[in-house]
Amino acid sequence: MTGRMLSEKTGGIGWMTFSNPTKRNAMSLEMWGAMEAILLDFQADPAIRVVVMQGEGDKAFVSGADISQFEKNRSDAAAAAAYSAVSDSARAALNALDKPLIALIRGFCMGGGLGIAMAADLRFAASDAKFGIPAANLGIAYAHDSLRRLVGLVGPAAAKDILFSARRLEAEEALRLGLINRICAPETLEAEVRAYAEAVAQKAPLSVRASKAIVNELMKPESAQDAAMMRGHVETCFNSADYTEGRRAFMEKRTPVFQGS
Repeated sequence: MTGRMLSEKTGGIGWMTFSNPTKRNAMSLEMWGAMEAILLDFQADPAIRVVVMQGEGDKAFVSGADISQFEKNRSDAAAAAAYSAVSDSARAALNALDKPLIALIRGFCMGGGLGIAMAADLRFAASDAKFGIPAANLGIAYAHDSLRRLVGLVGPAAAKDILFSARRLEAEEALRLGLINRICAPETLEAEVRAYAEAVAQKAPLSVRASKAIVNELMKPESAQDAAMMRGHVETCFNSADYTEGRRAFMEKRTPVFQGS
């Protein structure tokens, strides 16, 4: 545990937990710094094939920023810039993770917390989870990268509704809009996420990594897409030992054992 963040590795899965339960896991400056360190460790560890992030307890995933720190850490422009340098570096590590990232969501997932969850590849939520972006209640505007993800998930009209009204969405509506991928009963949520992550961890890592990279690239305007990078991922897979293993396992009617090479 470091900076109110927990890190655990088990069965090819890296678990990152936001641990500030008395403040509904609101993000402090220390948590942003620790988050980057955990993600960089998961990225560098070839044994980790899937990453799951969650909030401690059942009250919240991440409720947003720890406002109590603003007087000290964001009291003027210079302090705000220093704070942003740390949080932006953590977000960059989140965006750069080339392994599947799953958000396990219990309770409130609001504002900046929803921004973190939207950076995941998949979002599994408890049936009693709640979502929202309260910018209009605070007189602020959210950064374009988070809003781009929101629009990509729910479309422009629904994104405007969420932002204009600053209302809270129940899990069923979040699923219908495409904001989350799956609803689970609160008591089975962790087990279902673990089972899904374990199944993905058994797949060919190069193939999964290529799929994530190519799908993300295809979300850019065609003129900005890196076709060479996408072709490179395809060629790497075809030239890999895992491709040979996959073919042999299919012919031998057995489960393949992929090494990520």
